[in-house]
Amino acid sequence: MGTLPERKNIPPWVKPPEDLKDPEVLQVQTQLLEAMFGPAGSRIPYIEQVSKVMLELKVLESSGLTEVVVYGSYLYKLRARWMLQSMAEWHRQRQERGMLKLEDAMKALELGPWRK
Repeated sequence: MGTLPERKNIPPWVKPPEDLKDPEVLQVQTQLLEAMFGPAGSRIPYIEQVSKVMLELKVLESSGLTEVVVYGSYLYKLRARWMLQSMAEWHRQRQERGMLKLEDAMKALELGPWRK
């Protein structure tokens, strides 16, 4: 059995104690949190309501990762986990593509050998 969340305001769609047992846990790069959940987690309540789950974020100190703990009924937890993993992967790929574009732009700005 999983531990009960520290959060005091459990949403009405989460039924204690059964929905608080055995949460789904996934790890997300901390740098992606704002892109996924908005500034200061402003989109978390909306994601919780639409997904019918409760989310908790736990920063892992030295790894650059954050645990996203998902509470709810079995099917809602699985669906929310899939959705969050997909969002994280999409943002990670988008960030990677942006870095590749930046590298290409920087290479394009480099002077050719005739200008040295």
